[in-house]
Parts: sequence; C-alpha cells; structure tokens
Amino acid sequence: MSILDPTNLNAYLFVSTVLFALGSYAIVSRRNAVSVLMGIELVLNSANVNFVAFSRFTATDLRGQLFAIFVIILAAAEAAVALAIILAIYHNFNTIDVNEIDSLRD
Repeated sequence: MSILDPTNLNAYLFVSTVLFALGSYAIVSRRNAVSVLMGIELVLNSANVNFVAFSRFTATDLRGQLFAIFVIILAAAEAAVALAIILAIYHNFNTIDVNEIDSLRD
C-alpha cells in the first residue's frame, strides 16, 4: 500500500501537509501582498482537504463537507476584501510590497 493510495487517509493528510507547508512558506517569505494572499488561500485549502478527508474516513454524515463549503465561502469573502485593501494601498503608496507600507508607524 502506497502513501498516495486514494483509499488511504494518509494520502490526503500528505497532500494537506504539502499544501500547508507551501502556503506557510508563501506567507512568510513573500513581500508581495498578492503572494501572501495566495499563501493564505493554500493554508485554507489544506484545512478543507483535512475536513473532507476526516469526514470521509471517520464519519457517516456530511459535516466535513459542510465545514469545507463554509471555509470556501469565508475564503471568497476574505479574498474580495483583501484585494480591495490591496488596491487602496496601491492607490496610496504606488506599491504592493508589504515591507514598504509603513505610514501607520508614524
């Protein structure tokens, strides 16, 4: 039995771990605000994979799928608000580099 066997819970946990690691790396290492948002989306998608996988392998109801749909809705709302904030920051500072936006420090 392979780690990537789709009938095995470990395969889903492995994919979720990879998504979470990539998302965390994108959040910590990127200076572009859009890249940081993409990292946050990867972390949320790794949580969705966990919700659905645990729901499929441990429960008989659809709670995991419902939580995943709720997270997708929240992620869409977060992306819309965050992109609006990024556009406002670009309008005021002419950059989306998160290290150069420091006017609140004054």
